[in-house]
Amino acid sequence: MLRAGIVGLPNVGKSTLFNALVANAKAEAANFPFCTIEPNVGVVAVPDQRLEALSNLSSSAAVVPTRVEFVDIAGLVEGASKGEGLGNQFLANIREVDAIVHVVRCFDDDDIIHVSGSVDPVRDIEVINLELALSDLAQIERRLDRTRKNARTSKDAQLELAALEKLSAALNEGKSARQAGLDAEESQLVGILGLLTSKPAIYAANVSEDDLATGNSWVEQVRQVAAQDQAQVVVVSAQVESELVELSESERVDFLNSLGVEEGGLQSLIRATYELLGLRTFFTTGPKETRAWTITAGTRAPQAAGVIHSDFERGFIRAETVAYEDLVATGSTTTAKEKGLVRSEGKEYVVQEGDVMLFRFNV
Repeated sequence: MLRAGIVGLPNVGKSTLFNALVANAKAEAANFPFCTIEPNVGVVAVPDQRLEALSNLSSSAAVVPTRVEFVDIAGLVEGASKGEGLGNQFLANIREVDAIVHVVRCFDDDDIIHVSGSVDPVRDIEVINLELALSDLAQIERRLDRTRKNARTSKDAQLELAALEKLSAALNEGKSARQAGLDAEESQLVGILGLLTSKPAIYAANVSEDDLATGNSWVEQVRQVAAQDQAQVVVVSAQVESELVELSESERVDFLNSLGVEEGGLQSLIRATYELLGLRTFFTTGPKETRAWTITAGTRAPQAAGVIHSDFERGFIRAETVAYEDLVATGSTTTAKEKGLVRSEGKEYVVQEGDVMLFRFNV
């Protein structure tokens, strides 16, 4: 399951956004009471309108969406990398996630005190990123000492040493590990470190209801920072998300349309996270259930089958595949076959976004 950690300074709307996202998901949620050490965790369904269409087509008894786990990590403060505000514990929580959602305050409200006394998203981003970088540097320095000794006799250690030195130089220049220019082999060698600044990042610019459709000058500042940091930006409103919780599905659509937007923050964040991580969705459908499955871009048919069950991958024969759009347009698998739209794909087939698949395999 994809895990996304929500980070930010205190009082930027982080927990408000998390609580609203989990409630808006209308799915099974595993929420743990918040305290100063343990993070909140919520497992939410990934909204996907294609599931309903496929379910109707197959008269499925159940619909099973794919899921994302959001982890609300307590607010970081300056000095977190040195343990301020129980920062070491919070940073350890971040190491366990696949992607970071960095909530940045881009709204003004006299009733919500900013920890630094004023709204300045660039400064806030720098505070958080500096703490992440300092934590990474401390870990790299510890690793360097051991790797230098091993590099005298080990080729792998020599390669790792070169990667660590690149990382150290980048971080000392104020860059992230993402910007260190590591190749695939170097990234794999240092992957065990779980560097915080190597994780894909999304900046969630938290705005007021009035600025959700258009953004504001603070959002533009966030976009400029993100462009330099190989990160994405999603404009969200924790205020709006909290209001959506109380509305029916049709009322939500009307409310969002009245604000000039087509989707809520949950959909925007998940879509951006999927794009950032290079994830794809394929489907299986039948009378028993219609289900969404998540894979990485470039996954071949046998490995996609293995996501469902390891036996499917081991005994893979072929995959009967049809594009979602073609299946829905024709109205049934039988008609799609008659029109030549259902393909028989072998072991080298790379699964595409929206493929509807039936795997044939030997037990």
